[in-house]
Amino acid sequence: MATQSRVATLPFLLKGGVDSQWTVFGTRNFVTLHAAGLFVDFRLIQLKGVDGLNPVLKTIHNRTSLRRYKDTPISDEHLKTVLEATLRAPTAGNMMLYSVLTIKDQAMKEKLSKTCDNQPFIARAPLLLVFLADYQRWFDYYRMSDVAQLREPDVGDLFLAMDDAIVAAQTAVLAAESLGMGTCYIGDIMENYETHRELLQLPDYVFPAAMLTLGYYPDDYSPKFRDRFAEEYIVHSEKYRNLSDEDLQKMFVGLEEGFSPNNKFGAKNMGQFMYARKTGSEFGREMSRSIRAALQNWQGREL
Repeated sequence: MATQSRVATLPFLLKGGVDSQWTVFGTRNFVTLHAAGLFVDFRLIQLKGVDGLNPVLKTIHNRTSLRRYKDTPISDEHLKTVLEATLRAPTAGNMMLYSVLTIKDQAMKEKLSKTCDNQPFIARAPLLLVFLADYQRWFDYYRMSDVAQLREPDVGDLFLAMDDAIVAAQTAVLAAESLGMGTCYIGDIMENYETHRELLQLPDYVFPAAMLTLGYYPDDYSPKFRDRFAEEYIVHSEKYRNLSDEDLQKMFVGLEEGFSPNNKFGAKNMGQFMYARKTGSEFGREMSRSIRAALQNWQGREL
Protein backbone atom coordinates (compact mmCIF):
# COMPACT_ATOMS: atom_id res chain seq x y z
CA MET A 1 0.00 0.00 0.00
CA ALA A 2 3.07 2.25 0.04
CA THR A 3 2.26 3.68 -3.38
CA GLN A 4 -1.51 3.71 -3.04
CA SER A 5 -3.91 6.10 -1.41
CA ARG A 6 -7.38 5.75 -0.04
CA VAL A 7 -9.96 7.93 1.64
CA ALA A 8 -11.04 7.21 5.21
CA THR A 9 -13.64 8.98 7.31
CA LEU A 10 -12.43 9.91 10.81
CA PRO A 11 -15.59 10.26 12.93
CA PHE A 12 -13.66 10.95 16.13
CA LEU A 13 -12.56 14.27 14.65
CA LEU A 14 -16.03 15.39 13.72
CA LYS A 15 -17.88 15.63 17.01
CA GLY A 16 -20.68 17.50 15.30
CA GLY A 17 -21.66 14.91 12.75
CA VAL A 18 -20.18 16.79 9.77
CA ASP A 19 -18.66 14.29 7.34
CA SER A 20 -14.98 15.17 6.89
CA GLN A 21 -12.61 13.01 4.88
CA TRP A 22 -8.87 12.59 5.00
CA THR A 23 -6.71 11.13 2.27
CA VAL A 24 -4.33 8.56 3.69
CA PHE A 25 -0.98 7.89 2.08
CA GLY A 26 1.62 5.29 2.97
CA THR A 27 1.45 2.16 5.05
CA ARG A 28 -0.56 3.30 8.07
CA ASN A 29 -4.24 2.43 8.07
CA PHE A 30 -7.26 4.04 9.66
CA VAL A 31 -7.24 1.81 12.74
CA THR A 32 -3.65 2.69 13.57
CA LEU A 33 -4.34 6.40 13.17
CA HIS A 34 -7.48 6.24 15.28
CA ALA A 35 -5.59 4.48 18.06
CA ALA A 36 -2.90 7.13 17.87
CA GLY A 37 -5.50 9.56 19.13
CA LEU A 38 -4.33 13.14 18.90
CA PHE A 39 -1.32 12.88 16.65
CA VAL A 40 -1.17 12.49 12.90
CA ASP A 41 1.74 12.52 10.50
CA PHE A 42 1.34 15.09 7.73
CA ARG A 43 3.60 13.18 5.39
CA LEU A 44 1.15 10.31 5.60
CA ILE A 45 -2.10 12.21 5.95
CA GLN A 46 -3.30 15.24 4.09
CA LEU A 47 -6.57 17.03 4.68
CA LYS A 48 -8.65 16.68 1.58
CA GLY A 49 -8.70 20.00 -0.28
CA VAL A 50 -5.51 21.49 1.23
CA ASP A 51 -3.80 21.32 -2.15
CA GLY A 52 -6.40 23.76 -3.45
CA LEU A 53 -5.64 26.40 -0.80
CA ASN A 54 -3.65 29.52 -1.53
CA PRO A 55 -0.08 29.77 -0.14
CA VAL A 56 -1.11 31.78 2.93
CA LEU A 57 -3.73 29.24 3.99
CA LYS A 58 -1.35 26.37 3.29
CA THR A 59 1.20 27.99 5.58
CA ILE A 60 -1.41 28.31 8.34
CA HIS A 61 -2.65 24.73 7.99
CA ASN A 62 0.84 23.20 7.72
CA ARG A 63 2.32 24.93 10.79
CA THR A 64 3.18 22.92 13.88
CA SER A 65 5.29 23.70 16.94
CA LEU A 66 8.91 22.84 16.24
CA ARG A 67 11.23 21.81 19.08
CA ARG A 68 14.09 20.28 17.07
CA TYR A 69 16.12 22.41 14.68
CA LYS A 70 18.62 22.13 11.90
CA ASP A 71 22.10 23.05 13.11
CA THR A 72 22.18 26.16 10.95
CA PRO A 73 22.06 29.80 12.08
CA ILE A 74 19.16 31.92 10.89
CA SER A 75 20.41 33.95 7.95
CA ASP A 76 20.50 37.73 8.32
CA GLU A 77 18.27 38.03 5.26
CA HIS A 78 15.63 35.72 6.69
CA LEU A 79 15.69 37.43 10.09
CA LYS A 80 15.30 40.82 8.39
CA THR A 81 12.36 39.49 6.37
CA VAL A 82 10.63 38.09 9.45
CA LEU A 83 11.07 41.31 11.41
CA GLU A 84 9.85 43.46 8.52
CA ALA A 85 6.72 41.33 8.30
CA THR A 86 6.28 41.52 12.09
CA LEU A 87 6.27 45.30 11.98
CA ARG A 88 3.34 45.18 9.55
CA ALA A 89 1.17 43.35 12.08
CA PRO A 90 -2.14 44.97 13.07
CA THR A 91 -1.74 47.26 16.07
CA ALA A 92 -4.11 49.27 18.27
CA GLY A 93 -4.30 52.83 16.97
CA ASN A 94 -1.03 52.25 15.08
CA MET A 95 0.72 52.77 18.43
CA MET A 96 2.81 49.56 18.14
CA LEU A 97 2.63 48.83 21.85
CA TYR A 98 5.28 46.12 21.69
CA SER A 99 9.00 45.60 21.35
CA VAL A 100 10.90 42.56 20.11
CA LEU A 101 14.13 41.21 21.56
CA THR A 102 16.31 39.11 19.25
CA ILE A 103 18.45 36.70 21.24
CA LYS A 104 21.30 34.74 19.67
CA ASP A 105 23.77 34.69 22.57
CA GLN A 106 24.18 31.10 23.73
CA ALA A 107 24.66 32.01 27.38
CA MET A 108 21.43 33.98 27.39
CA LYS A 109 19.56 31.15 25.67
CA GLU A 110 20.86 28.73 28.29
CA LYS A 111 19.61 30.97 31.09
CA LEU A 112 16.19 31.35 29.50
CA SER A 113 15.91 27.61 28.94
CA LYS A 114 16.23 27.20 32.72
CA THR A 115 14.07 30.12 33.83
CA CYS A 116 11.34 29.08 31.38
CA ASP A 117 10.45 25.83 33.12
CA ASN A 118 13.72 23.99 32.38
CA GLN A 119 13.20 23.23 28.69
CA PRO A 120 16.60 22.38 27.10
CA PHE A 121 15.34 22.65 23.52
CA ILE A 122 15.07 26.44 24.01
CA ALA A 123 18.86 26.67 24.27
CA ARG A 124 19.27 24.59 21.11
CA ALA A 125 17.20 26.97 18.99
CA PRO A 126 19.36 29.18 16.75
CA LEU A 127 17.27 32.24 17.61
CA LEU A 128 14.83 33.43 20.25
CA LEU A 129 12.38 36.29 19.82
CA VAL A 130 10.89 37.78 22.97
CA PHE A 131 7.74 39.83 22.40
CA LEU A 132 7.24 42.53 24.99
CA ALA A 133 4.06 44.39 25.86
CA ASP A 134 5.59 47.87 25.87
CA TYR A 135 3.94 51.04 27.12
CA GLN A 136 7.23 52.54 28.28
CA ARG A 137 7.90 54.38 25.01
CA TRP A 138 4.53 56.09 24.96
CA PHE A 139 4.67 56.92 28.66
CA ASP A 140 8.09 58.52 28.20
CA TYR A 141 6.82 60.38 25.15
CA TYR A 142 3.80 61.71 27.06
CA ARG A 143 6.07 62.83 29.88
CA MET A 144 8.44 64.51 27.41
CA SER A 145 5.42 66.24 25.87
CA ASP A 146 4.38 67.73 29.23
CA VAL A 147 0.99 65.99 29.22
CA ALA A 148 -1.21 67.53 31.92
CA GLN A 149 -2.41 65.21 34.71
CA LEU A 150 -0.32 62.37 33.40
CA ARG A 151 -1.04 59.01 35.02
CA GLU A 152 0.93 55.81 35.04
CA PRO A 153 -0.13 53.10 32.61
CA ASP A 154 -3.03 51.06 33.99
CA VAL A 155 -4.08 47.42 33.55
CA GLY A 156 -6.15 48.33 30.49
CA ASP A 157 -3.00 49.70 28.87
CA LEU A 158 -1.19 46.47 29.69
CA PHE A 159 -3.93 44.32 28.17
CA LEU A 160 -3.94 46.44 25.01
CA ALA A 161 -0.16 46.15 24.74
CA MET A 162 -0.45 42.38 25.29
CA ASP A 163 -2.85 42.24 22.33
CA ASP A 164 -0.33 44.07 20.16
CA ALA A 165 2.55 41.85 21.24
CA ILE A 166 0.70 38.57 20.60
CA VAL A 167 -0.58 39.70 17.19
CA ALA A 168 2.99 40.66 16.27
CA ALA A 169 4.29 37.31 17.50
CA GLN A 170 1.82 35.33 15.38
CA THR A 171 2.70 37.44 12.36
CA ALA A 172 6.35 36.50 12.93
CA VAL A 173 5.36 32.83 13.22
CA LEU A 174 3.68 32.81 9.81
CA ALA A 175 6.47 34.80 8.19
CA ALA A 176 9.08 32.38 9.55
CA GLU A 177 7.03 29.35 8.48
CA SER A 178 6.81 30.69 4.93
CA LEU A 179 10.63 30.80 4.83
CA GLY A 180 11.14 27.23 6.03
CA MET A 181 11.59 28.03 9.70
CA GLY A 182 9.63 26.44 12.51
CA THR A 183 8.71 28.08 15.80
CA CYS A 184 7.44 27.22 19.24
CA TYR A 185 5.63 29.56 21.62
CA ILE A 186 7.09 29.75 25.12
CA GLY A 187 4.47 31.13 27.49
CA ASP A 188 6.77 30.42 30.43
CA ILE A 189 8.50 33.74 29.75
CA MET A 190 5.64 35.23 31.81
CA GLU A 191 6.91 33.33 34.85
CA ASN A 192 9.71 34.50 37.15
CA TYR A 193 8.94 38.15 36.47
CA GLU A 194 11.62 39.54 38.74
CA THR A 195 14.30 37.30 37.22
CA HIS A 196 13.32 38.02 33.63
CA ARG A 197 12.99 41.73 34.31
CA GLU A 198 16.57 41.85 35.54
CA LEU A 199 17.90 39.46 32.92
CA LEU A 200 16.33 41.34 29.99
CA GLN A 201 16.66 44.80 31.60
CA LEU A 202 12.96 45.57 31.36
CA PRO A 203 11.68 48.94 32.65
CA ASP A 204 8.50 49.30 34.71
CA TYR A 205 5.99 49.43 31.88
CA VAL A 206 7.26 46.52 29.81
CA PHE A 207 6.11 42.93 30.29
CA PRO A 208 7.28 39.78 28.45
CA ALA A 209 4.12 38.55 26.72
CA ALA A 210 5.55 35.64 24.73
CA MET A 211 8.76 34.10 23.47
CA LEU A 212 9.36 32.23 20.24
CA THR A 213 12.05 29.75 19.39
CA LEU A 214 13.06 29.84 15.73
CA GLY A 215 15.04 27.41 13.61
CA TYR A 216 15.08 25.72 10.24
CA TYR A 217 13.31 22.40 9.88
CA PRO A 218 15.69 19.41 10.07
CA ASP A 219 16.04 17.47 6.81
CA ASP A 220 14.57 14.34 8.42
CA TYR A 221 11.69 16.11 10.14
CA SER A 222 8.26 14.53 9.93
CA PRO A 223 5.64 16.94 11.34
CA LYS A 224 2.91 15.70 13.63
CA PHE A 225 -0.41 17.45 13.85
CA ARG A 226 -2.67 17.56 16.88
CA ASP A 227 -6.41 17.65 16.51
CA ARG A 228 -8.29 20.84 17.21
CA PHE A 229 -11.69 20.96 18.85
CA ALA A 230 -14.64 21.02 16.45
CA GLU A 231 -15.73 24.45 15.25
CA GLU A 232 -19.18 24.20 16.84
CA TYR A 233 -17.64 24.33 20.32
CA ILE A 234 -15.28 27.23 19.61
CA VAL A 235 -17.16 29.52 17.24
CA HIS A 236 -20.33 31.11 18.68
CA SER A 237 -22.96 32.99 16.70
CA GLU A 238 -23.86 36.46 17.96
CA LYS A 239 -23.69 35.55 21.67
CA TYR A 240 -21.58 33.31 23.87
CA ARG A 241 -23.06 29.87 24.51
CA ASN A 242 -22.24 27.95 27.68
CA LEU A 243 -21.60 24.32 26.85
CA SER A 244 -23.73 21.66 28.52
CA ASP A 245 -22.23 18.56 30.10
CA GLU A 246 -23.33 16.65 27.01
CA ASP A 247 -21.56 19.18 24.78
CA LEU A 248 -18.41 18.89 26.86
CA GLN A 249 -18.47 15.10 26.67
CA LYS A 250 -18.69 15.28 22.88
CA MET A 251 -16.09 18.03 22.67
CA PHE A 252 -13.50 16.12 24.68
CA VAL A 253 -14.15 12.62 23.34
CA GLY A 254 -11.03 12.64 21.16
CA LEU A 255 -8.87 13.89 24.02
CA GLU A 256 -10.32 11.33 26.38
CA GLU A 257 -9.37 8.52 23.99
CA GLY A 258 -5.72 9.38 24.55
CA PHE A 259 -5.99 9.20 28.35
CA SER A 260 -3.96 6.61 30.24
CA PRO A 261 -4.89 5.75 33.85
CA ASN A 262 -1.21 4.97 34.42
CA ASN A 263 -0.04 8.54 34.93
CA LYS A 264 2.21 10.23 37.47
CA PHE A 265 -0.59 12.43 38.79
CA GLY A 266 -2.89 9.60 39.78
CA ALA A 267 -5.57 11.20 37.63
CA LYS A 268 -8.67 9.13 36.95
CA ASN A 269 -9.71 10.97 33.79
CA MET A 270 -8.38 13.49 31.28
CA GLY A 271 -9.90 16.47 33.09
CA GLN A 272 -8.01 15.60 36.28
CA PHE A 273 -4.86 14.90 34.27
CA MET A 274 -4.92 18.23 32.40
CA TYR A 275 -5.64 20.20 35.57
CA ALA A 276 -2.70 18.59 37.36
CA ARG A 277 -0.43 19.00 34.33
CA LYS A 278 -1.39 22.57 33.44
CA THR A 279 -3.80 24.72 35.45
CA GLY A 280 -2.99 23.36 38.91
CA SER A 281 0.71 22.77 38.26
CA GLU A 282 3.60 24.45 40.01
CA PHE A 283 4.49 26.45 36.91
CA GLY A 284 0.84 27.49 36.53
CA ARG A 285 0.83 28.88 40.06
CA GLU A 286 4.16 30.60 39.45
CA MET A 287 2.84 32.26 36.31
CA SER A 288 -0.08 33.72 38.25
CA ARG A 289 2.21 34.92 41.04
CA SER A 290 4.57 36.45 38.51
CA ILE A 291 1.82 38.35 36.70
CA ARG A 292 0.41 39.65 39.99
CA ALA A 293 3.89 40.98 40.80
CA ALA A 294 4.13 42.70 37.43
CA LEU A 295 0.69 44.28 37.84
CA GLN A 296 2.00 46.36 40.74
CA ASN A 297 3.58 48.63 38.12
CA TRP A 298 0.32 49.03 36.19
CA GLN A 299 -1.92 50.88 38.64
CA GLY A 300 -2.75 54.08 36.77
CA ARG A 301 -1.58 56.30 39.61
CA GLU A 302 -1.58 60.03 38.87
CA LEU A 303 1.86 61.61 38.94
